[in-house]
Amino acid sequence: MLKTRLTALLILALGTAVGYFVYVSEPRITQSAPTAGSLAHKYPFKLGLDLSGGTHLVYKADVSGVVPGQVNEAMDSLRDVIERRVNLFGVAEPVVQVESGGFSNNGEERLNIDLPGVTDINKAVTMIGQTPLLEFKTERPEGPEKDALVAELEAAQALYDAGKPAPSTLREDPYYVSTDLTGRYLKSAAIEFNPSTREPTVSITFDEEGTALFTEITSANVGKTVAMYLDGSPISAPVVREAITTGTAQISGNFTPEEAKTLVGRLNSGALPVPIELVSTQTIGASLGEAAVHDGVRAAAIGFLTVAIFLIVLYRLPGIIAVIALSLYVAAMLALFKLFGVTLTAGGIAGFIISIGIAVDANVLIFERIKEEIMHGRTVGDATRTGFARAWFAIRDSNFSGIITSIILFTFGTPLIKGFALTLGLGIVMSMFSAIGISRAFLYALSINRTNRFTAFLFGGRLPKTVNEK
Repeated sequence: MLKTRLTALLILALGTAVGYFVYVSEPRITQSAPTAGSLAHKYPFKLGLDLSGGTHLVYKADVSGVVPGQVNEAMDSLRDVIERRVNLFGVAEPVVQVESGGFSNNGEERLNIDLPGVTDINKAVTMIGQTPLLEFKTERPEGPEKDALVAELEAAQALYDAGKPAPSTLREDPYYVSTDLTGRYLKSAAIEFNPSTREPTVSITFDEEGTALFTEITSANVGKTVAMYLDGSPISAPVVREAITTGTAQISGNFTPEEAKTLVGRLNSGALPVPIELVSTQTIGASLGEAAVHDGVRAAAIGFLTVAIFLIVLYRLPGIIAVIALSLYVAAMLALFKLFGVTLTAGGIAGFIISIGIAVDANVLIFERIKEEIMHGRTVGDATRTGFARAWFAIRDSNFSGIITSIILFTFGTPLIKGFALTLGLGIVMSMFSAIGISRAFLYALSINRTNRFTAFLFGGRLPKTVNEK
């Protein structure tokens, strides 16, 4: 019995600690601005576009000219290009998702793009439709100019680390200088394998003018690195071993096949891999998103309070235990959302609220079974153990069917449905632990075995007329 009570106390202590973590890491609760390095800064709730405001764009990709077996590769490369473009403009946590042909869009390949904080659709469309820039840069010579640029970079980094506003871009790259060789001279890039070591390498080919420029650059930089930048971000900086005059070069760097394939996709994405067409736009204002958050939280609070009153009035002591278990369950779910960066949408909040109802359903099955066992003459202790044992099979079957449904929705649903399915499925798994594990540990820890009118009342039941008090 001592072990059971220590287990219950440990669960209660851990649950309280988790609840405290959620409280101190959420500025909306503490009413304080998050500072750099604080829990609120490290573990914020990630809100979807419908809750934070911004622009949602849907593009249709024309893959008619792509070999069927390479459609997925082309779409992944397209997503990679778009992500780099929007990141270049400093959009906070953009979401770019490929929606492959299937149940929802009649076999079309689509790209869903969420741009939090961007409410100007024209700006968003321009951001997506611009031509990316592929550049080749050489090492910047040592000297006062480089030292000044490095100092500027370090100062900007220090401001960023301190949580203060920092320049979004520097005047120039501190370590590399631009050359005349850009992606306009690149003919193609392909993945190859070394015949001896079977290690993957990346082969690039320039056109005639690019070959001349590349020969000049490599001749002047033997033993140094030549960096390749795409949309202003470095993607590779190989060392030049010898002057290259053929217009073809190989990039090796202990790549895995997947890394080499990704690099090839990036090099070939000087232009979009496939044509795209804007088919849908949606703008959500920040005030509308904030209102949705407020309404969702209020709905969850009212629902939880109503359920708590119902459980306590109908089941009394087990109801109080269930409310405590549900509180720990809610705290654990919110902590998981923060720790694993789950993006919360309106659908996701709905799934979470439904999972609370499912957790209550499991408690109802258990407590009703306990009441029946007491009415059949069992002691409170025996009724509690039997109630949990016999209710488990119904709880298991109903929850497993819910998990299967969540998996199907997450696999084939749209992004909005995926958010609902993820929180619902995660909530069902956690609710099973809450109902079976936490509630049982607390009830067992109370160690109520004697059955009389008072203990039967505490458990929401009544003694059978033909059974004496035990």
